[in-house]
Amino acid sequence: MNLTMLLGLWGHRRRAVISIDTDIRRAAVGNLPRHERIQARRASECLNPGSHPLARRACIGKNPPAVRLINYQSVGCWQLIRPRHALLCAALLVVAVGCITQVAHSQKPVAVFGTNSNAGGPVSGNQASEVLESSDEWLTPEERTNIAVYDRCNRSVVHINTQGVRPAAFLTSTKFSGTGSGSVIDHQGYILTNHHVIESAREISVGLANGVSYPAMLVGQDPDSDIAVLKIDAPEAELVPIEWGDSKNLRVGQKIFAIGNPFGLERTMSTGIISSLNRQFQSKRGMKMRWLIQIDAALNQGNSGGPLINTRGQLIGMNTAIVSSNGDSAGVGFAIPVSTIRRIVPQLIRDGKVIRPTIGITRVYDSGQGLLIVTLTKDGPAEKAGLKGFSITTKRVLRGAFGFDQATVNPATADLIEAIDGVPVDDVDDLLGGIENKLPGDTVWLDIVRSENRIRVPVKLGSSE
Repeated sequence: MNLTMLLGLWGHRRRAVISIDTDIRRAAVGNLPRHERIQARRASECLNPGSHPLARRACIGKNPPAVRLINYQSVGCWQLIRPRHALLCAALLVVAVGCITQVAHSQKPVAVFGTNSNAGGPVSGNQASEVLESSDEWLTPEERTNIAVYDRCNRSVVHINTQGVRPAAFLTSTKFSGTGSGSVIDHQGYILTNHHVIESAREISVGLANGVSYPAMLVGQDPDSDIAVLKIDAPEAELVPIEWGDSKNLRVGQKIFAIGNPFGLERTMSTGIISSLNRQFQSKRGMKMRWLIQIDAALNQGNSGGPLINTRGQLIGMNTAIVSSNGDSAGVGFAIPVSTIRRIVPQLIRDGKVIRPTIGITRVYDSGQGLLIVTLTKDGPAEKAGLKGFSITTKRVLRGAFGFDQATVNPATADLIEAIDGVPVDDVDDLLGGIENKLPGDTVWLDIVRSENRIRVPVKLGSSE
């Protein structure tokens, strides 16, 4: 509808209002008392549509209140409007027409499956594709992120199946099978997973996203960190490596995604948030796993070894354990941070095992104010750095015809370790944690107390081999 048509309707409405108001005036005047009816009829000349608006208003003002009210009500709204008000109404009308036009142009035709808006026939393949693509417009931003992450990462997740034999009672053995998850980490066929997924397995197979399975070879494993690396001989075109991220700047509350094969259901995705950071969890071997990421995403049997992913579709951890009373998800899961994986995996590929640094301190005593050194490895890193433990003096004691050596331990000569690299040390785990992320040959600084004097001592770490 254009502006010319609207103005035409405006004029038509004006004439109709005047015509209707004339009938209303006559009916209203007929109900008045006689003396007022005479005055009203005399004043009807003021309501002549052909007369000037100012003249009509002057006539109406001379009538009694009742007649004046009737006359005011019966005069058309277009006749009483002032010139400046007319300009304002015209401007508002132009704005309204513009808004109506914009709304009309913004409306998109609704596509219906199975129909053709032109011929009434079936929708062509191209039209159906356009409808499916346009359906993404109705997704929320959160749903778009979920879909984008899954589309980007699911082909990098593999399904690991294992077969093995366990010793049983009476010198017999039983066969077992297991399942887990893993991630493709490069185009050479290396697969990242948990140590406990492939532990004691004699046969390992890895299923890719295209449904093809390949036998896998164990390249290396580290039970203490629960990390293992496999290798398959698959065409490079079938391998989709996952992108590595960073776990140093993670925040509690950050959204995460876990993709794996719970109960054998391949490439299942669950979502959640990071519940906490720097958690500790005891492994099956009794070793403490440090700096774990706690998450609330659903993890079940078969999720072990699968990737923990951020909203950019990057690997930030590997799902490894849950806390549960029945083995199913209870909303408390743990993942190994990718910073630890980056340090362990190259060693497993190169050496098949992890060579850890040593500090050369064999025994300590927890004094409540730090760790008091009891014994050191002979010619070890700590002894070479000049650290001191308990001093032991031996003297010969005679008892009649017999004699024996008596040892006396003096703790006053031992150094008290208060911190490593500036981080306070309260127990043995703190000391081990201070060197775990180091490499043989790296140097750590120990803050110690010796004879009531505080000093800093550099210690060059040795190798576990």
